[in-house]
Amino acid sequence: MRLHPAALAALVVALCAASPARASDRVSLDDAFARVADTHPDLRLFGTRTQGLSAELDQATLRPALVAGASIENAFGTGATRGLDAAELTLSLASVLERGGKLDARRTLAQSRIDAVAVEREARRLDLLAEVARRYLAIVAAQHQRDIAQADGAQRQRTVAAARQRLQAGASPESVVLTAQAALARAELDHARAGQGFIAARQHLAALWGERDPDFDIVAGDPLLLPQVAAFGELGDWLERTPELAQFVGERRIRDARLQLARSERAADLDWQFGVRRLQADDDYALVGSVSLPLGAGRRAEPGIRIAEAELASLEIEREAKGLSLYSTLAEAHGRYQIARLEVQRLRDDVLPKLGKAEAAAERAYRAGATSYLEWAQLQSERTTMRKQQLEAALEAQRALIEIQRLTGQAFVASADTQGSAP
Repeated sequence: MRLHPAALAALVVALCAASPARASDRVSLDDAFARVADTHPDLRLFGTRTQGLSAELDQATLRPALVAGASIENAFGTGATRGLDAAELTLSLASVLERGGKLDARRTLAQSRIDAVAVEREARRLDLLAEVARRYLAIVAAQHQRDIAQADGAQRQRTVAAARQRLQAGASPESVVLTAQAALARAELDHARAGQGFIAARQHLAALWGERDPDFDIVAGDPLLLPQVAAFGELGDWLERTPELAQFVGERRIRDARLQLARSERAADLDWQFGVRRLQADDDYALVGSVSLPLGAGRRAEPGIRIAEAELASLEIEREAKGLSLYSTLAEAHGRYQIARLEVQRLRDDVLPKLGKAEAAAERAYRAGATSYLEWAQLQSERTTMRKQQLEAALEAQRALIEIQRLTGQAFVASADTQGSAP
């Protein structure tokens, strides 16, 4: 099973929107995907595993070896067998004739293990790329948190300037200026914290491809752009094709092959040998041969067959349990996404516009002396809090979207009119 990389490239649908021409120090989400896919040791490890399994396949296709032998009888004894006078030399060739389809069963088992590695690698690749998307999202989040703090700082600077004017006019006490300055310092702290968060998140992302001292920037994007995802019933249908369940198909082939190999043990292998013997006494030659067949092979094979049958029967139960777990995870992620997306929309369309108008009106009223500093500052704080809440809801939606797309392998792309940016 092979999932298209495009499904992963849209894990954070808005992060790579409208990407400009990239400089060497700018990393997009696609760039991060490519670096991890090329360098991560978890993925390179599958190459060596495949090589080892290929060698096992070559080994499994080998037939039993031919054994050349030589034996001597009636030599170095006493009387008539003294020395080599009566010695009989036999040259022989022996091997085992495999019965019951053992060769085909071994070959099928080895090939099924190789096939299973490809599906396992795809599942691990999707997990890694989902982790890349999460860490990339953390960098974008830090950028937007810094933008919010910068905008809040600009508001607080206007508040400090207005408070000083009121103080100079004798219409406001000094405590108001100090309070406004404290609020400005807090906004500057938030800005500095977001800057440090950006550095830490960038280091966390670069660690996935082994970069120790990253100094790159990322391509700007808008996490508030959220697409409309498919109905949950349709997502549940796509879930059946996820690599985590596809692995059970490969595992079933392996266990089927083990069962066939166990059943092939019912047919005992035939040991054969033939050769030529030289009769010293008459200086003649004669053919010799032997065939042997172990008895009770069917009875001895039964325990192994029952073990293989039990392992095969348990696989379906394991798949059912895994399917229920994945379905629950998908349901939880879908619910989180819908709730967070609704919150982002309502804050964008209703709450933030009204708070923006209220804050502007409070500023005009304060400068005119018609309201107190407390009312203006409270509205500023409320607007900043709502912007932070909107960003956090958008990030929660993006994390849920990453999980949905990791499970289903489907790309949900936000169009221009799906959901615009918040004010």
